[in-house]
Amino acid sequence: MRPNTSILLLLVALASAPSMLAQTPENPTLEVSRASDHYIIQPSDVLQIYVHNEPKLSVKVTVLPDGRISVPLIQDMKASGLNPAQLKVKLEAALKEYMDVPNVTVTVESIQSYKIYVTGRVLKGGVIVSEKQVTVLQAISIAGGLAEIASPAEIVVIRNSGEDSTLFRINYPELIKGKNFSQNMPLRSGDVLVVP
Repeated sequence: MRPNTSILLLLVALASAPSMLAQTPENPTLEVSRASDHYIIQPSDVLQIYVHNEPKLSVKVTVLPDGRISVPLIQDMKASGLNPAQLKVKLEAALKEYMDVPNVTVTVESIQSYKIYVTGRVLKGGVIVSEKQVTVLQAISIAGGLAEIASPAEIVVIRNSGEDSTLFRINYPELIKGKNFSQNMPLRSGDVLVVP
């Protein structure tokens, strides 16, 4: 009885192993696909729109600042605020006026909407365009690091949110020593990191 129970438990463990593997953090492919399913299209993103068996309707478009796109047969459609799957459904519904069963694929070819600005006493100040959010330390690194004459304890992040701006103070020496690590905050698109 006991050997049979052991074999049964082994078979159950082996059967569940693939699903357990798929949920582990060591499986980055799964995480990437989940992330792309939830990516929200923003102005300036570049989209590849493919209509099956319709090469003249398959185009690459840039999302306009007002969040809209124009493709053949469909003018002025809202794209920002949707994920690629939602935009696919909208495009297919609009194309049903012109074809029986439209089959559309939407992919985000280039994410241009995430921009932060680094200015002041860094080696390479300017605009950082990234496909994913960066933190304060990553932004400083991308900007080439701090200049020798910088005041690292007085770094600020300016976040403009409409009429009001928010100021976050960053003490770089504390941060790299692991103190108050919450200062290594993720930067939002439009944030300005100033190194005095």
